[in-house]
Amino acid sequence: MQLTRWQRLRTRIYLFSVGVGRRMTLGVRVAMIEGDRVFLIRQTYMPGWQLPGGGVEPGETAEFSAARELFEETGHKPAAPMRLFGLYHNVNSATNRDHVALYLCQNFEKVQEFSPNGEIAEAGWFPLDALPEQTTPGTLRRIDEISCGARQSANW
Repeated sequence: MQLTRWQRLRTRIYLFSVGVGRRMTLGVRVAMIEGDRVFLIRQTYMPGWQLPGGGVEPGETAEFSAARELFEETGHKPAAPMRLFGLYHNVNSATNRDHVALYLCQNFEKVQEFSPNGEIAEAGWFPLDALPEQTTPGTLRRIDEISCGARQSANW
């Protein structure tokens, strides 16, 4: 069945209006793990240590965004495709419409040294069994799911 020009326009307008009312955001986080260590960041604008990540930009796939954020925030690039570990509803977000795709990166290369900047205050490797005291609760839960086999939650 071929849609008329008017039907296509009407469909686009309808889908746009529904999207504005139900807008959802998608973020990504990357668990970069080497042996018994994980790489964490501390942002300048939010408290606590967490996994590197950020928002998926228009036109990007979630995996591309995860690789981009990983490089921007750590100086590392994936050396192989990352594995999608889980998709979580971020119940702590201001809108209650935020979702986070978590990727596991175990094969990576250091491309440049990390240097603190306006977004990332500190970054570094931490033993899985001795994480910084201010590690965020969501990050702690994800690390337990990955490293200890804890039951995976649907919420960040």
